Amino acid sequence: MMLGYQFRRQRPVLNYLADFMCKELKLIIEVDGGSHNDDEIYRNDLKRQGELEKAGFTVLRFSDEEVLKNINNVTRTLEGWIEEFRKKNPPPAPSSGG
Repeated sequence: MMLGYQFRRQRPVLNYLADFMCKELKLIIEVDGGSHNDDEIYRNDLKRQGELEKAGFTVLRFSDEEVLKNINNVTRTLEGWIEEFRKKNPPPAPSSGG
């Protein structure tokens, strides 16, 4: 849970498996290991990300090293993204029952 939003691990999205996904935010978080530096894997990542973005998702990528060695920065990045999302997508005002 982050800032009131639930993130699920290893979620199927389209024909892919997202590392983490928040359905409410339409946010996918990918954590890439060293193999993602390979040209073919990198091209596949870009294709996959493009398809997910066409479906309305935002994809944020972090390296394994960032997650393991600088989790505070990863957390700040995610919290900043969520705050920007909230500014752009405020909740609807409650309707008055009058």
